[in-house]
This record gives sequence, structure tokens and C-alpha cells, in this order.
Amino acid sequence: MRKPKAMLLTPGAGGSSDHQTLVELEQALAPFPVRRHDFAYRRAGKKAPPRAPKLIAELNEDLPAIADELGVEVWDMVLGGRSMGGRMCTMAAAEGLEIAGLVLLSYPLHPPGKPDTLRVDHFGDIDVPCLFVSGNNDPFGSPEEFAEQVGAIAGPVTTLFLEGGRHDPKNAAQRAEIVDTVVNWTNSLG
Repeated sequence: MRKPKAMLLTPGAGGSSDHQTLVELEQALAPFPVRRHDFAYRRAGKKAPPRAPKLIAELNEDLPAIADELGVEVWDMVLGGRSMGGRMCTMAAAEGLEIAGLVLLSYPLHPPGKPDTLRVDHFGDIDVPCLFVSGNNDPFGSPEEFAEQVGAIAGPVTTLFLEGGRHDPKNAAQRAEIVDTVVNWTNSLG
């Protein structure tokens, strides 16, 4: 395991990098460098994201400049974020992007109501430390469903399920638990 030197956080499909949890994470991790990053479709004011290959290509293209601005190398960064944003980071890592780890908040294991449409085919190609934090009532994946799938990941996996949590943390206590977990996990690496 490599000690991370910076973090990139991306939002969910319908959100922005100003999501309260992402902002609170950046504040709590300071002075550790954190960049909250919107994909181009959000910066252009569009609501619907393009397909995953385009988002992954964009992430790979943007990362060197972001790392340079933060004064680190891409491989010294933890990537992740909320829902779709975190999923794109897992897919980039599975395709060979060398990074220090993944922070995955409300990872969309499957679409709501479609537990057979899993988004995990790439898990076997992930070999970095991963932190999954989700609500235990998240319609995108239950604790039991995660337990069945995360074993395919070659890197060490840590999971936290927020009691009573859904897909988006709605109260300060849940956000504080997420922030504390991410800070402690990040500090434990390397």
C-alpha cells in the first residue's frame, strides 16, 4: 500500500462537486490536498451524464493536470466520490489507472429495483485499497449484496453501512460518520 498524498472526489450523476458531504470531506481532510471535481457535462450545465467510456476517458485525461496542480503524481492519489462518480473511478482503476486507493460513497451496486443488473464486472481488476460507505437502506445496494460482491476485489476492502441511511445522507450525524470514516481510513493507508 502506498501512502496517499492527495484525493480527488467526484459527484453522483445528478449532483455537483458542491455536494455537502464532499465539501465536508475536503474541510475535514485539510491540509491534506483534496480536489472536488465536476465532469464536463455538469460544468456545461447538462443534467444527464454521457456513457461510462466517455467519463472514464475524461477522468484519465483530466487527472495529470489535477495532480500537477496539487503537486503530486496521479499514482499518489486516492480517487472516488459519490455514486456514479465513484463508480467511474473504480472503472478507471480496473482499466489500469495506477492510484493509491478508492473512496466510494453510496456506490451504485445496481439500479434501484434491479438487483440482477449488477455493476461489478470490473471488480476483479481492482487491486488497490477500497473504502465503501453506504446507507444500510440504500436502494442501489444492501449490505448483504455488497458482502456477496466486494470479495472479488484484490485490494483490501473496508465497508461501513450507516444505520437508517439511504442513498444520500440527509443529516449531520450521518455526514459526520462518513467524514470520520474517510479521514481515519485515509490516515491508515501506507
